[in-house]
Amino acid sequence: MTVRIAIGSVLTECNQFGGSPIDLDWFKRYELAWGEDVLKIDSGVVGGALTVLTQAGAEVAPLLAASTCPGGCITADCYEHLRSELLQRLLAAVPVDGVLLPLHGAAVAEGVDDPEGDLIEAVRKIVGKQIPIVATLDLHAHVTRAMVENAHALLAWETYPHRDAATTGERGARLLLDTVAGRCRPTMALAKVPVIVGGLNGGTDGEGDFARIMRDAKSDEAKDSVLSTSVFLVHTFLDQADLGGGGLYVTDGDAELARKLATDRAQDYWNARHELEADAMSPAQAIEAGLAIEGGPVVLVETADCAGGGASGDSVATLRALLALGEQIPTALVPVVDPDVATACHRAGIGAQLHVELGHRLDPQWGSPLEVDVQVEVLHDGQFRYDGGIWDGVLGGMGPTAVVRIGKVRVLISSHATYDWADEQWRAVGIDPRETKFVVAKNPMNFHNVYDEVAKAVFVLDTPGPTPATIRQHPLQRMRRPYFPADDDIADLEATVWTNEGLW
Repeated sequence: MTVRIAIGSVLTECNQFGGSPIDLDWFKRYELAWGEDVLKIDSGVVGGALTVLTQAGAEVAPLLAASTCPGGCITADCYEHLRSELLQRLLAAVPVDGVLLPLHGAAVAEGVDDPEGDLIEAVRKIVGKQIPIVATLDLHAHVTRAMVENAHALLAWETYPHRDAATTGERGARLLLDTVAGRCRPTMALAKVPVIVGGLNGGTDGEGDFARIMRDAKSDEAKDSVLSTSVFLVHTFLDQADLGGGGLYVTDGDAELARKLATDRAQDYWNARHELEADAMSPAQAIEAGLAIEGGPVVLVETADCAGGGASGDSVATLRALLALGEQIPTALVPVVDPDVATACHRAGIGAQLHVELGHRLDPQWGSPLEVDVQVEVLHDGQFRYDGGIWDGVLGGMGPTAVVRIGKVRVLISSHATYDWADEQWRAVGIDPRETKFVVAKNPMNFHNVYDEVAKAVFVLDTPGPTPATIRQHPLQRMRRPYFPADDDIADLEATVWTNEGLW
């Protein structure tokens, strides 16, 4: 008997400290497919899921697939449009045997704190209690009670940098098919503790503590009755109640085992909290240290302006520190998002010299523009293609883009913030970022994809912005104390535990 599976995806990450609002145009610049066009997707979580469903001979009811670069909150109009389209298409598709929802888990919409939980709950109301729903999430998800109680299973990405979006889609589709066929009875428990740390020490490669915790969790999948394990390093830049990281276990009908293993993993996560917290230095200190090192590149990680975490990418804090060197300035590369200056460069043409105010136009709370003379070197339409990661093979769009020179510093000025996977944006404009003394990277993890083999040094910077290395200086309004790192120790700590036992 052919099974009928509905698939619908809304995937982005939001920042409540800053960034630009995400509207429908953001999704159009990345990935936005409706109905039958969803079936053409061959990469990412949706592509991986479709591969498994097709090979299994399932009939797929495609709803929509919407994904985009992180930013501020999703606008109310945009979210309502995506939500209503997904649900209306699902209503037209029922009856179905199962629903697969590739989501992120750290989105926020205007007026809706938990879009993923809202979507899962709305889908549950349409299909009823007995129809399996499986959702995939980023490992930086803020997993909520509504997500857990309304899904038969949640599965998270296993790698950071995120290399396994497609295989996570495959895992989600296989678990859904097994559930529909009655081969398993997914019972899920989430346990989390109030640890809110950034991503700098959250890689899954090497010997770091998060990598060890992830490996230990994945090894638990070899145990009897364990169907899936996930570890969550919660997205740091949300101001929500019940934030925290920990473990989520899906077992075959064994709620007690799921609860115990998830709680053990959450305790392990709490014990590693100090190792997961990051340190940073001022741009001036990092530049001084870099000048004392022979050769390059020296990577300056301006994590506080990470578009991959929802920032606008318009900071010039590190550029300002580099230019303060005057005649001693070495070669350097800096990315800045500034649509007004990019437009001015296109109007002026290659070779033109302009006096501009650069930066801090999109999210001005973090600094003031830099008044500077520039010479236009390169003009570009901003199109580039991702080579790996979440959007492997997808066309990215920086919008009208220019490369300008300020002495020995070259600045890549784009019109739109884009997610940094490797060095695709630099290569699109004909620049190899490895061939410079200083290079500013505005992603706390994915710079490893470019510079690990060649960097002479890497320095993490402490600059103003909505995606800092640590939230110690970002007091949360809705997250109740105590939590780490605001509080170092918590007496009689007990993990928060939620289950989906009510579905059975």
